[in-house]
Amino acid sequence: MNYKKNLIALSVVTATFGVHANTAPELPLTKRDPLTVEQWHLQNTGQSGFSQSNGVAGNDMNVDFADRMGIKGRGITVSVIDTGVEISHPDLAANVVAGSRNLIDGTDFPTDNNGHGTSVAGLIAAVEGNNLGGRGVAPYANLIGFNFLDEQSMASWMVSHGLSEDFRQLDRFTDPRVFNQSYGSTPAIPLNGSLEANPAAELEQIIMQDISVNSHWGRGAQYVKSAGNSFRSYSAYLGGERFLVLPYENDQFFYNNNLPFHDANIATDNTTFWNLVVSALNAKGEYSSYSSVGSNVFMSAPGGEYGTAEPAMVTTDLTSCSKGMNRIGPHQNRLHGGSELDPTCDFTGTMNGTSSAAPNMAGAIATVMSANPALNARTVKHLLAQTARKTHANHEGVALAFENADGEQVSYQAIPAWQTNAAGYNFHYYYGLGAVNVDDAVFKALFTGVSLPKLQITSWQKTQAQQTIPDASLEGAVSSTTVNESLTIEAVQLKVNIDHSRVRDIAIELVSPSGTTSTVLSPRTGFLAGNKGGFTDTVLLSHHFYGENSQGNWTIRVIDTDKGSSRTLIYNAKHGIYSYNTKNNELDGVLKDWSLRVYGH
Repeated sequence: MNYKKNLIALSVVTATFGVHANTAPELPLTKRDPLTVEQWHLQNTGQSGFSQSNGVAGNDMNVDFADRMGIKGRGITVSVIDTGVEISHPDLAANVVAGSRNLIDGTDFPTDNNGHGTSVAGLIAAVEGNNLGGRGVAPYANLIGFNFLDEQSMASWMVSHGLSEDFRQLDRFTDPRVFNQSYGSTPAIPLNGSLEANPAAELEQIIMQDISVNSHWGRGAQYVKSAGNSFRSYSAYLGGERFLVLPYENDQFFYNNNLPFHDANIATDNTTFWNLVVSALNAKGEYSSYSSVGSNVFMSAPGGEYGTAEPAMVTTDLTSCSKGMNRIGPHQNRLHGGSELDPTCDFTGTMNGTSSAAPNMAGAIATVMSANPALNARTVKHLLAQTARKTHANHEGVALAFENADGEQVSYQAIPAWQTNAAGYNFHYYYGLGAVNVDDAVFKALFTGVSLPKLQITSWQKTQAQQTIPDASLEGAVSSTTVNESLTIEAVQLKVNIDHSRVRDIAIELVSPSGTTSTVLSPRTGFLAGNKGGFTDTVLLSHHFYGENSQGNWTIRVIDTDKGSSRTLIYNAKHGIYSYNTKNNELDGVLKDWSLRVYGH
């Protein structure tokens, strides 16, 4: 495939030079703008991103072919739903189109008082070739922005997520086909995912489904969502005050047996089919130290580390040295502080998080859409899945050793290594279907003439279980059901009702008719308490079964992995440290019932 792509690109370059005989060859990707040379996520040569250490060459988004072909997001509008966007920024303004909204004052200028949204917008579509800063993944894409995080009403959600008169005029080519959401929440208890219990969430689902499937003459749009930044700890608000929530085990703070402390699969907007959830990679091609992970992660994309010891993202910042992340003064990142490369501090080298992974994915989607605008959004997502790259291939997963109820030392593979499912797709709990691979997806898009068949969604299929979950035992509670519909799976949702007084002990697995086992919730998740005594209509999502057939026997397994040795702490400088989950459950838990829903074609 690379051989064919090189031939195509070479023929385009040769034809161009034949017409313009005196034109010099195009500059390499890393030399188009002053800072592009340090944008490792686009072309990783082992650069530092102005940090104190280098990345590992080759761990990037693979955009060389798309770059040479000029396939860079033209005609695709991306909506940045964030803290706002400085739409007059000199490296963004040329790509900004009508449609932005300040959700506080109603004007067309979505003021960004933080800088987060402006940095996100730069990762997606900063202009290339203007001798300013770097470039976006899709530097020809259109941009609009919203300061939704400053005004989080339902009305503001609807406008920023596509439901307004302007955005519903389907003869407008500038309507968003990609929506970027670099924000999230970390609930301290398992959420009730029943839409009947949450009318606002139900309305959001209806809107997202309609726009995802029916907008743009049936080609639809794609919502992109950051997975979260809570691998080691997270913050919770109790009584209006902020507390740090962290694990404590083996007399060690922040020790969680190398397991993610807060799973990405626990927030309602992370478990909807309509959001493409993205985890973060660092410049070595491994999961970023902060990145939330889970079976709901569709793919991974560069997010970097912190831009000091290791590379973060090089992107746009609020203009001037008195705002944003880059300000006058000493800094460990060499771009910052009014450097020679950026004397007016209009750019940053410290943007990171799954907040960066999401816009990099959004830029990738815009690029693939622009390669073949006739394809619907689900097909573009499918092409990204087909071409995903197995990153950090030697990651062994995480084995959890614990003492069972009989006093024996047992080992549970809490997170598997990379697995290949029955449809031939690779999957990892940390990376989803793999790292985004723009060039291969673009190449497939160029030669894909037909979109996927119409999406089908099964009804929730409920199974009464009433199975005991033995304390600290690998035996677990096991229950099975049969799905009669024969669909090629795009995603599976699971809804559980479980009684258990220490929900952090619980691991949940789902086994498909093809025998693929998906860990849909890893143990030691940092919940402070249960919801009505455990999990109440809690919805979880898995992409592990992508491409498999849904028909046949499905099995759920719920395991208790602790008899009380681990704890959860909360800390506030004013109030000190408090301990949760200090006592083991006196009674065995119960898997009361569970439901299954399949999305596919």
